[in-house]
Amino acid sequence: MTFSKVAVIGGGTMGNGIAQVFATCGSEVVLVDTQDAFLDRARETIEKNLSRMVRKERLTSDEAAAAMDRITFTTSMDGAQAAELAIEAVPEVLDIKSDIFERLDGILGEDAIIASNTSSISITVLASRTRRPEKVIGMHFMNPVPVMKLVEVIRGHKTSDETNDRILAACKELGKTPAVSNDYPGFVANRILLPMINEACFALMEGVATREDIDTIMKLGMNHPMGPLTLADFIGLDVCLNILRVLHEGLGDPKYRPCPLLVRMVDAGLLGRKSGRGFYEYGS
Repeated sequence: MTFSKVAVIGGGTMGNGIAQVFATCGSEVVLVDTQDAFLDRARETIEKNLSRMVRKERLTSDEAAAAMDRITFTTSMDGAQAAELAIEAVPEVLDIKSDIFERLDGILGEDAIIASNTSSISITVLASRTRRPEKVIGMHFMNPVPVMKLVEVIRGHKTSDETNDRILAACKELGKTPAVSNDYPGFVANRILLPMINEACFALMEGVATREDIDTIMKLGMNHPMGPLTLADFIGLDVCLNILRVLHEGLGDPKYRPCPLLVRMVDAGLLGRKSGRGFYEYGS
């Protein structure tokens, strides 16, 4: 592996998936989160995912056990200090990410690369919080990480060719397909995806069609695997809103203005699957 020691900061859906794929491919991984309860949940999710892979004969039971043994779970950021690559996977809030980058910059070796799993926040801005901007890059994994093949690799203004090449190599070793974007609001994936989701919200708000018909038209007419409202629930309506606000502020174009219905639903705590209700209702 290009990186034998990897740290992942944040044990949520994206973070535990990133930790799993690196560990499965042979890297020693330190997974850091703020509470033991979060780490316990991450461990349970990874174990469940690996067991599923064993049942589907994608891994042997010995390989799954070896992958789990490669992951260390800790609440101490100091556990990341030996990492050659540290990947931040915390919520899409600039202040939180900036604090993580500053702390990692202070404890990692000078040759270590710091990556962000951000789906919209500027890599150049995050890099400016460190003394190693040439070694800062975006690695936007898709959800669910163990399944989805794409990694959107984002180069900041000062990201070096060497850093970019090493990250591209690592993505391929993980069995992923990397695609490179320059550092503009929303990058490529969300600059194209979120306006579609936002327009679906407007269509629902304006009574153009029901939620089911909007999703059916996009699934069957455009050959999408799921409709935009279902996808928004899967991503999290709060995440969608945050990305739209980044696009709106960063590009200054009114076409990225978040739909008032989306804003109201987030204010009401209707965040999609993770809250049990969004555009659709979900059981426990």
